[in-house]
Parts: sequence; C-alpha cells; structure tokens
Amino acid sequence: MQGGPEICKAENLNPMPGSNTGSRSNIFMEDGVFLTWDDLWVTVAGGRPILQGLAGYAHPGELLAVMGPSGCGKSTLLDTLAGRRSPKTRQEGDILFNGRKQALAYGTSAYVTQDDALITTLTVREAVYSSAQLQLPDTMAKSEKKERAEKTIREMGLQDAMDTRIGGWGAKGLSGGQKRRVSICIEILTHPMLLFLDEPTSGLDSAASYYVMSRIASLNQKDNIGITIIASMHQPSAEVFQLFTNLYLLSSGKTVYFGPVSAANEFFALNGFPCPSFQNPSDHFLKTINKDFGKDIELGFANGIPTEEVIDILVKSYKSSDIYQMVQKEIAQICKQGGGALQKSKRRSGLFTQCHVLTRRSFINMSRDLGYYWLRLGIYISLAIVLGSVFSHIGLDNGSIQARGSLLMFVATFLTFMAIGGFPSFVEEMKVFERERLNGHYGVTPFVIGNTLSSLPFLAMVALIPGAITYFLPGLHHGYQHFLFFVIILFACMMLVESLMMIVASVVPNFLMGIIVGAGIQGLMILVGGFFRLPSDLPKPVFKFPLYYIAFHKYAYQGLFKNEFVGLTFPNVQAGNGSSPTITGEDILKRTWRFEMAYSKWVDLAILFAMIVLYRVLFLIINKTTEKEKAVIGKFMSATWKDKAPVSRGER
Repeated sequence: MQGGPEICKAENLNPMPGSNTGSRSNIFMEDGVFLTWDDLWVTVAGGRPILQGLAGYAHPGELLAVMGPSGCGKSTLLDTLAGRRSPKTRQEGDILFNGRKQALAYGTSAYVTQDDALITTLTVREAVYSSAQLQLPDTMAKSEKKERAEKTIREMGLQDAMDTRIGGWGAKGLSGGQKRRVSICIEILTHPMLLFLDEPTSGLDSAASYYVMSRIASLNQKDNIGITIIASMHQPSAEVFQLFTNLYLLSSGKTVYFGPVSAANEFFALNGFPCPSFQNPSDHFLKTINKDFGKDIELGFANGIPTEEVIDILVKSYKSSDIYQMVQKEIAQICKQGGGALQKSKRRSGLFTQCHVLTRRSFINMSRDLGYYWLRLGIYISLAIVLGSVFSHIGLDNGSIQARGSLLMFVATFLTFMAIGGFPSFVEEMKVFERERLNGHYGVTPFVIGNTLSSLPFLAMVALIPGAITYFLPGLHHGYQHFLFFVIILFACMMLVESLMMIVASVVPNFLMGIIVGAGIQGLMILVGGFFRLPSDLPKPVFKFPLYYIAFHKYAYQGLFKNEFVGLTFPNVQAGNGSSPTITGEDILKRTWRFEMAYSKWVDLAILFAMIVLYRVLFLIINKTTEKEKAVIGKFMSATWKDKAPVSRGER
C-alpha cells in the first residue's frame, strides 16, 4: 500500500502543474493545514466499498470541490477526512495533516452540515453571538466576542438581517441562502484552519448559490487567513464552478478526476468526451459519470457507449495519466515539507459560562416558541375549566369519594401525559445540540443543566395556573398548604414526563417513533400505577415487581390522594351494628385504594424529585456513553484493519 511513511521519503519532487505549493502555500505554511489522503478505502460492515483507493490533497488558501452524482461517496469522504466516519464502517489508508497522522484538535476544524440545524426563534445576532460566547475562551472580553460575531456576520453579507429571526415552519424568517450563511458564521467564529462544507448550496437557486460560495471563497482573501476549504457540491452553476481551485470528481466511490479546475475540460476531451460549446462544464461532467439512469453518452455516431464503460475508461485513464503521478508527487512534497502538530487554537469557554449561555438561549427559545409551552398552557387552561366544571361543588358526601379519586387520577395521568406535546420542539433543540456537540462547542453536561434550568419557570407556570383552576373550582381539600402540595406534585409529574421524553429522544432518532415509544411507556406506567388495578391485585412477576415500583404514577397517585383524603371525614353508608357513622380519609386510603400509609405524602414527593434527577442523569449518561462508544468502535475498527494483511486491489 502506498502510504504516508513511504511517500514521505520521496525527494526532489516538483509540484504538479497548476498547484500553488511553491508560492501561495508557503505563505500559509506556518499556520495553515495541509491535508493529504492516499489509498483511502472506506467499507461498510457487509464488505461493500464506499470509497475505493482515493488519493488527493488540500492546500491552505484554496477551495477544493468534491463533485459527483448522488451516492458516489461525497459525504462519506468529507466525514472520513473530518474524523466523523460512522462506527459501522471500516477505514484503510492514510489521512495526514501537515504530513503526519494526528487527530483534529478543537478550534482547528469546523464542519458545516447539509442540514441547517439552527434555533429558529433566535435572531441572527443572537444565534451567532451566543455561539461566540460558547466557543471563545473566557479570557476574551464580552465586547470582543460581540465584535467578532458581528464582524463574521458582515463578512457573510448578513448585516441587513442581524435582527431578523432565523424562522422555521409556521414562522417566516431568513431565506435558505441566509440560513446557510448563518451556519457558516457559527463555524468560522474560532477562525478554524480547516473548513468542511457538505453541499452548502443544496436547495438554493443559482444566484443564492453563487453568493454563498463567493463569500466562502473570499474568506481566504481577508488578512491572509489561509483556510483549507473542502466542499462537496451537487451541481454548481458555471459561475460557482469558476470559484473552485481544484476539482475532485467521484463516481461509485472511485476517482474519475482530481486536479485543477482549468485542466478538467482537457482531461475529458482527451478521453473522447469533450464538453459541448456553451454548456456548463460541471453539468457535462456529472452527466458523463452518472450511471443511475443507465443512459449512454452520444459520441457523434449511431452507437453510444454505456455509462459504466465511460466511467471505467475515465478511471483507468486517470490512474495511468501524468496527472495522477503528479498528485502522488504533490502528496510526497507536502509530506516532505511537513508542518507542526495541530494544537488547540484557543480553549473554549468554561463550564459556568456554557451553562449560563445555554440556559439563557434555551429560555429565549422556550419563551418565543409557541409550541414549546404556550400552546400547552392554553390547552391546559381549557381542560382545567372543563374539569373544574364537571367536578364543581364536589362536596363531602359518600359519592364524592369516587369523584375525588377520579379527578386526582385525571390530573396525575392525562394532564401530565400531555406534556409529551413539547417533544417536537425538544427534538429541534436536540438537532442543534448534536451539531454543536460534534463540532466541540460544548458537552452534554452543560446542555442538560441549561435545558433543566430554563424549563423550570415555564413548568411552574403551566402547573400553577391550570392547577389553581382545577383545585379551587371543584372545592378540593381546603388550605393553601394542600393546594401548594397539589401544584408541586403536578409540576414534578410534568417535569418527569419531559425528562422521560429526553431519554426517548436520545435513544429513538425518529420523531414519529419517539412519540409512539414515549406514549407507550407512559401508558404502561399509568396502567400499573395502582388506580385502574389495585396494587394488591397486580400480577407479581412483572407488573407488580418491578413495574409498579418504577412507575412514577404510583408515587404521584399516593401523594395526591394522601394530600386530599388525610384529614377529611365522609359519611359511612355501611354504618350499623355499632360501627362509626363516619369514615376517615385514612381508612379510605387503606381499605378502598390500598395505598401504603407507612410513610407520609412528603416521601412520595421526595421520590418523584429523586426520579427527576435520575432521569436527567440517565439522559446525560446515555449521550456520553453513545459518544464514547462511537470513538471506541471507530478506533477498534481502524486497528482491526491495520492488523489484517492488506488485500490486493485486484481482488476488491
């Protein structure tokens, strides 16, 4: 295998024609990153290769475009180079930074994904500035962070939209091109030396595509930053195509062409596939190497050549051409020149700053997003009015015993069950969290703390207002201490449901499946909670032990019922034969509901809050474990490939 160690021994190699290694690269040698990859293979677990023996390089101060038809391996190549390869794939080959194998440190690289995962309720200024506070160190003054954020916004041409909300479904905001530029703004705040962009023009018209790419290309023209930019492109316009320095054409995971953009037309023409006059070269290249539709390339005579044969001709021609030899020499030259190890450019903000910024940002999002809490509050108030009306003037007669129990059961189950309505908004926030975590902006702990603290006032409001209507309209147990306990139980149940849905969101990636799984778990908890089936009558193997004790509804029911019935007296319809004409609430709880009366309602409340902490910690552990597993699996698979004897390329 031709790898980095062997190539680095080469001497007296000239750069390939059209490259800028001799001049421009030297300018950025001290602080730029030279990226090379050679004989790169990426294979899925079943053995199907996604990338097959790729070789190439990327210089500081240049824009490399990776192009090819859908499914050719563009995103896989970017993910592999950026260290984001899926743990389900295997990698073989050399990826070198400045001529050496090393991991990308925080602050040295940034990755702009194809999907714009942004908090839609924030303005452009708020989104970029909050990201600056998270990524930039605490030693930098807030004024400096704000200045850098606004400067970055202006560099991407968003100065007129600074105070415009990003917007999403149901709320008009930025255009698609502006959102792409916001995503780019967020990732270049730390002035990374490597910038990966996965189809930055996807979904944009030609004008927006050109504006976005021209802004990206111009990053290297300001202050000699020397950013190494690699972008996967779907189908650029002629104007966008002219912005590229080098072009990497892929088809079915194979290299069709790699080299200067200016030489691509000549390469295709020499192989018998010239670009027609007045046609966009990128359109011609992609049409030539796209075999998805099984069309032939017309060569001016009756019989065409099958597309697969055309691709095979181009791949073999490239491998045997002087261009490929020059690429190998260029890789060797970069290895020979070498460079320093990648160091963290700047330490990101501390834990306290991250928690503060994330709490404030999440609070703003929750206050502006109608679907997060406000819509639920309106529905809760409506249901509370209906509920209070149905059970109005509940009284203290014998029939009120069942009525009070039904009312409390409805509060502890269906009112809290509706907390699942915030799941869609939380999923959108999770998408932003996943993007920012992968890019190293912050970890799981500050996200959990920030989300928890920001939700407290909203959950308190949602519990207090509908809870007051539900409590006082029917006339439940008098005394504000009983009312406050009722509200606190309702608050704890809603927070538990949100915590449960956080766990579901981290395990089940699909939105619809998340709703179904979350509702199913809650339905099971309600069933075994001790109301619909008395605790002593539950089947013991599974439903009594352990589900009955795991379900938080058990403690919610017991706390609410103890709070309501203890201290009340009801007429005893079975009075006679010397029995008391009245029956106490404690007796009802023991005989009718068969609740555990060995401890007070405060113990039930304490257990609920302990479960809240447990659920949040479990969410944190799941995310941290998933992150570590991906890293361990990736290292294990890479080591497995190194331990195996290399397979000859002819056998692949």
